[in-house]
Amino acid sequence: MTEKIITKTEVEYVAKLAKLELSEEQKELFSKQLNDILSFFAKLKELDTEQIEPAFHSHITHSTNHFHEDIPKPSLAQEVVLNLTEHKQDGYFQVPKIL
Repeated sequence: MTEKIITKTEVEYVAKLAKLELSEEQKELFSKQLNDILSFFAKLKELDTEQIEPAFHSHITHSTNHFHEDIPKPSLAQEVVLNLTEHKQDGYFQVPKIL
């Protein structure tokens, strides 16, 4: 890898946006790993793929999409499911407030 594309500062910025707390070692590690990945893609760009036909999933596996009929089936009763958690209120799952 010759040039650093992703800096530690950029890793810190993304971690802050994701509300992640990273150690200095993790910041360095992630910066290195991301740069290694981008370097690999840069190498792939150098390949001459002009004569290579694109490969699609169905061509590789010789299969097509298989759709199944949407058939309603009985599910668990609400009371049974709610008994699996401590986090419930008034017959519903209780989850943390997002906003």
